[in-house]
Amino acid sequence: MKLLRYGPAGQEKPGLLDAEGRVRDLSGKVADFAGADVSLAALDRIRALDVASLPVVENPGRIGACLASVPNFYGIGLNYAKHAAETGMEPPKEPILFSKAASSLSGPFDPVVIPRGSEKTDWEVELGVVIGRETQYVTEAEALSCVAGYCTINDVSERSFQMERGGQWMKGKSAPTFGPVGPWLVTADEVPDPQTLDLSLSLNGQVVQSSNTDDMIFGVAAIVSYMSQFMRLMPGDIIATGTPSGVGLGMKPQRFLRPGDVMELTVQGLGTQRQEAVASH
Repeated sequence: MKLLRYGPAGQEKPGLLDAEGRVRDLSGKVADFAGADVSLAALDRIRALDVASLPVVENPGRIGACLASVPNFYGIGLNYAKHAAETGMEPPKEPILFSKAASSLSGPFDPVVIPRGSEKTDWEVELGVVIGRETQYVTEAEALSCVAGYCTINDVSERSFQMERGGQWMKGKSAPTFGPVGPWLVTADEVPDPQTLDLSLSLNGQVVQSSNTDDMIFGVAAIVSYMSQFMRLMPGDIIATGTPSGVGLGMKPQRFLRPGDVMELTVQGLGTQRQEAVASH
């Protein structure tokens, strides 16, 4: 299934994309997509519905974030071999974990706001993983059975806040609009192998990131299992699994977002995003 949320910001309704590409209204069947509403059991209830009986939304308009809110928004750093190389850093021996503020969650076509004082706002196309059940101490063999679905993420990052201001990375990852997710939450049954997906990002029409999730240092199963040794992952948690090479930080000379820049990004089978960078007010 491809689940989505449509409507004006703050007034989104849950929907489902049918086989013909039409949006079907789910607002009479589910409250929204967040937390327990995207648990494996909740998804099974949606799967059991007669899609043909759901109202067609003729003009859905704006597509919002595929999740209304998240209990936790996690990220994995330096998780593509070529990206680690372009930054000049050693590939990590264990996954590098960080958090993004839940308030960074944003729609896939909404503007990205360059925050006040920013000098180095950067782009990062990533495979997003949404957790479907309480997950703790799982093995790699069990890990993918805990995943509700996948989505496209732009893990927008302010590099000077992230790396030059001391402390942890979270400061550079958490500004409002720094977490565009969607357009769809694609259920895990439609992604049999998350390690074979092409992903790319273009800046003003020029492709700057183009890779495949097979370049991940730690795959999705390894990430979920590893994280579950240290914390209990919850339904609706989202994990941004790292970005491939081609970010502004790795360019020579470095290139960061300016107002008016347009990012278009896609992960194979998970849909395309488009954001324009705008200045903070």
